[in-house]
Amino acid sequence: MKAHDGMYIDGAWCPADGRDTIEVVNPADEQVIGQVPAGTALDVDSAVRAARAALPGWAATPPAERAARLAALRDVLVARKDEIAETVTAELGSPLKFSQAVHAGAPIAVAGSYAELAATHSFEEKVGNSVVHHEPVGVVGAITPWNYPLHQIVAKVAPALAAGCTVVLKPAEDTPLTAQLFAEAVHEAGVPAGVFNLVTGLGPVAGQALAEHPGVDLVSFTGSTAVGRRIGATAGAAVKKVALELGGKSANVILPSADLAKAVNVGVANVMSNSGQTCSAWTRMLVHRDQYDEAVGLAAEAAAKYGDRIGPVVNAKQRERVRGYIEKGVAEGARLVAGGPEAPREQGYFVSPTVFADVREDMTIAQEEIFGPVLSLLRYEDEDDALRIANGTVYGLAGAVWAGDEAEAVAFARRMDTGQVDINGGRFNPLAPFGGYKQSGVGRELGAHGLAEYLQTKSLQF
Repeated sequence: MKAHDGMYIDGAWCPADGRDTIEVVNPADEQVIGQVPAGTALDVDSAVRAARAALPGWAATPPAERAARLAALRDVLVARKDEIAETVTAELGSPLKFSQAVHAGAPIAVAGSYAELAATHSFEEKVGNSVVHHEPVGVVGAITPWNYPLHQIVAKVAPALAAGCTVVLKPAEDTPLTAQLFAEAVHEAGVPAGVFNLVTGLGPVAGQALAEHPGVDLVSFTGSTAVGRRIGATAGAAVKKVALELGGKSANVILPSADLAKAVNVGVANVMSNSGQTCSAWTRMLVHRDQYDEAVGLAAEAAAKYGDRIGPVVNAKQRERVRGYIEKGVAEGARLVAGGPEAPREQGYFVSPTVFADVREDMTIAQEEIFGPVLSLLRYEDEDDALRIANGTVYGLAGAVWAGDEAEAVAFARRMDTGQVDINGGRFNPLAPFGGYKQSGVGRELGAHGLAEYLQTKSLQF
């Protein structure tokens, strides 16, 4: 798609306040493919004012009509699925097949789920002698990351619109073309002017202005824990609601009764998916000491198959960050059994699929989020030891458990300090709540729980 040189505010593309721009680079070949405006605080203010003006009308719109607009949005996304996939591939570097299946497919499913929820959700309930109303929280400032550019947008915007909120979106500066395409889809779906607004720009400028703006009632942010802390502090000072989906260091626990080969192969695939740029990736594989050596061999063999199958990481800074973690893993004594820090190609921001063995739980690569195609294998002595290691980070976003008996896996999963656990390779469910414990965030996305984040309650006593 051709990049817009303005912001989408109050139902139209309008000139940006300043003249600064952001270049969009294809990470696979390092070529500039477009540029978008670098928004200012004035651009954000214009967008928030438009959202506030549109709020009363949209909040009063019957849920059935809001559902119809969301259904229309889903239909537009379906019609433009190929264009979405090609755009994501161009600015994120994701292989086209993965972009078609995941980067385009998942947002369509999520948009459809909120079209249904908006039509069926009960926004009022009777509690004793009270009637409890669930009302939109107001204007939402949505700040989204680059790793799943359209999915993260839809996971915030769709429930906000279903709830009756209006939105100002500040997308990641690495993937703004996908956000502009989404704005076109919103317009084509007939969403009223001002209900959705888009401001492209840098996080420290446009993102900060959006988080601080007094006209924003809720800030929904997905990104690093460090930035999430700053947004939480800013919102807290204004007594403003936040929803934060932050980092992860998820454990993939393989119990002795599991199908080891299947668990290892699926675990490696999970880490390599999206070039490792997934906050919920199972980046720590925990294996019983008696099966550990076999698991290491299986993991190294599986990782070797991904050398030509994964795309680059998003930019040069991210590539150097990931390579730095690999070098640190070696320096701290972990054993490299696949991949390494050397660049696998001369052009593009590629990182080799990497597997570490003999990883101790106190190593940096076992504690910090790397956000690249890097897997760490850790030994455990028994189930209690495995649980201690699994819960032994500041994060708690996701995880996995494998066992020959499903009940055994479920019993272990219930003791994990994490927001989501896949049992024996359980499939992604767009209706299940997604979010973390501890420093992995506050709040939930997807399904009815995601809708609830954008509602506030009022009780009437009779």
